[in-house]
Amino acid sequence: MKLTKREIFTIPNILSYIRLLLIPVFVYIYITADHAEAYYIAAFIILVSGLTDMLDGWIARKFNQITELGKTVDPIADKLTQAAILGCLMFRYDYMWILVILLVVKELFMGINGLILLKRGKKLDGAMWFGKVSTAVFYVATFILIGFPEISSQVASLLILSTGAFLALAFVLYIPEFLKLYRKV
Repeated sequence: MKLTKREIFTIPNILSYIRLLLIPVFVYIYITADHAEAYYIAAFIILVSGLTDMLDGWIARKFNQITELGKTVDPIADKLTQAAILGCLMFRYDYMWILVILLVVKELFMGINGLILLKRGKKLDGAMWFGKVSTAVFYVATFILIGFPEISSQVASLLILSTGAFLALAFVLYIPEFLKLYRKV
């Protein structure tokens, strides 16, 4: 793939770069937070990251700015952001390890199968609706967990388990999609 300035600097790709740059800012603010305002700022960063994630896909489709680079950078920004969020929240909430395991298993499954299929000339064409819903639930739940650190442990557990259910559902629903691609090879 030959990269041109035009492909590198599309608005959707720039939004993905911004999301990547927000990761260390979020981590620093969250782990050094010592008062409610700092947690609000960290939550706001996640809100901005989530909104730019939605916006970059919409702009890319609406204005025909879909690029091969964007198809790579966008999911990398998503996964690194999610990993950073889970890494930070793991030390605060008891059941966060469930989300970490689910995310790692799902992403390893998708990454390994994606590479195998790519070598065979096939690939999954973007995120499916259930993957997008899972990501939206993830962002909403973690936004609440980050922005409201005094939330009750019951509500936190409910948010974590709900997010885990959506992650697991997306994982299970991606399996037949990959099986269809394997049958076409």
